Amino acid sequence: MNLARMLAARQAEGNPVRVGIIGAGKFGSMYLAQAIRTPGIHVMGVADLDVQRAREALNRTHWTENQYAARSSEEAHKTGAAYVTDDSMALINAPGLDVVVEATGNPAVGIRHALEAFNAGVHVAMVNVEADALAGPLLAREAASAGVVYSLAYGDQPALIVELVDWARTVGFEVIAAGKGTRYQPNLHQSTPATVWDHYGIESAYAQSNLLNAQMFNSFLDGTKSAIEMAAVANACSLTPPSAGLAFPALALDELADGLKPRADGGLLDGRGMVEVVASERRDGSPIEQNLRWGVYVSFAGDTEYARTCFKEYGCITDSSGNYSAMWRPFHLIGLELGLTVANLALRGEPTGVADAWRGDVAAVAKFDLPAGKELDGEGGYTVWGKLMPAKESLAVGTLPIGLAHGFRLKNAIKKGDPVRWTDIDFSEDDFAVKYRRRMESEIEPS
Repeated sequence: MNLARMLAARQAEGNPVRVGIIGAGKFGSMYLAQAIRTPGIHVMGVADLDVQRAREALNRTHWTENQYAARSSEEAHKTGAAYVTDDSMALINAPGLDVVVEATGNPAVGIRHALEAFNAGVHVAMVNVEADALAGPLLAREAASAGVVYSLAYGDQPALIVELVDWARTVGFEVIAAGKGTRYQPNLHQSTPATVWDHYGIESAYAQSNLLNAQMFNSFLDGTKSAIEMAAVANACSLTPPSAGLAFPALALDELADGLKPRADGGLLDGRGMVEVVASERRDGSPIEQNLRWGVYVSFAGDTEYARTCFKEYGCITDSSGNYSAMWRPFHLIGLELGLTVANLALRGEPTGVADAWRGDVAAVAKFDLPAGKELDGEGGYTVWGKLMPAKESLAVGTLPIGLAHGFRLKNAIKKGDPVRWTDIDFSEDDFAVKYRRRMESEIEPS
């Protein structure tokens, strides 16, 4: 409750929290818009392979040229301005840097940046949830060994879900389920960058003129992003993925408590302590008026007569038994809210979500029948989508994680709906991301 006061004190002391941002896309830009308005925060530098894009992001988010006129990290430290660079590793190693924001979206690159930050003694705000889904449990362990903190990014849905789970457990409720809302239909698993704008109702010319990334948008539509985010939540909250993958039940806000409870009690879940994503429209395509498309939720149990009575007295929406209820947040503001993670890392040494076990994994599953020799094109592409699986099952089957399903050619034909396995692709054990993931598979036992 005191983060703003703590930041103001750092500002008054002339010792602001010094932040480096890697990746000047949408999330990075949204944080830039707020960081410049937050006392106690000094963005020392912005790194992007396209330096001009970084400058355009700064201009677009109301930075003046004088505010990013520094020519080096040393000058940035001295003057309080920011500098722009294409050298992310140099930014991570800038003297005095407290927190690095990793917002590239590339899992292999994200892992490299995180490891460099750990070595430099810098905390990591991992916007790149793709990297966390691929190797978050090992990254969290290595951060702790280095004496720094690694964290999911507040504003993105996983960290907001973690917050709701923590609320429920801290006040003594058992968490029954936690997750988010999204648009979903079963046929969207076969959506591709060629069809994505039709599904969204966006003219392709508009998408091109506004530089909208079709593959990135498609990852939200085909279920992959939901799987990645729920893997991160499962691993950070010790929750269990559904055995058959996310079911995406279509539920209105006043139906959450009744649907997100165990089947044994009339609900839709395998049991207690699950992750699940709810759909914002019915399977016939009709919209749910009171839906959670942009929000997050937690469902929980009273489990005592006294708690059930209090639920009734204070107007909680419950299931018919009065024992299960739900709390939700209808919106998330993505990078505009990232400052909570930055402040928690620098001022309290605490994450806003971090893997403490390996429970969820995301397997690459064929969108269509794929012939041998086909090259995989990764998250949101034409060949595979990401399916959430219990990590024990994923490891036992030998599935290829979605975060690595890019650029490898198939040795074997894969049928539509089947997972791609390590044995189905040609790969090098010397590949950096492959090596790091294989190390996690050998060193961290799924729970």
